[in-house]
Amino acid sequence: MECRAGCAACCIAPSISTPIPGMPLGKPAGTRCIQLTEQGLCMLFGLPSRPAVCRSLQASPEMCGDSSAAAIRWLDALESATRPDKL
Repeated sequence: MECRAGCAACCIAPSISTPIPGMPLGKPAGTRCIQLTEQGLCMLFGLPSRPAVCRSLQASPEMCGDSSAAAIRWLDALESATRPDKL
């Protein structure tokens, strides 16, 4: 499945615990990645400096839903269910 152009839910909703260029401590859930353009595109896409978690995330009908808002809800729920204090 191809990403929805400009969706950017996966660059906003999840936390990232590894360094990102410009965000050396990673990013908290719900925070827009500094590498995300105004058009909702990743400036690190295809580069080795892109975090492994970002490279491994694959678009799917379940995750992406029918809108960016649906994708944010799905990713927020996944983030909440996998927080270390929940495990």
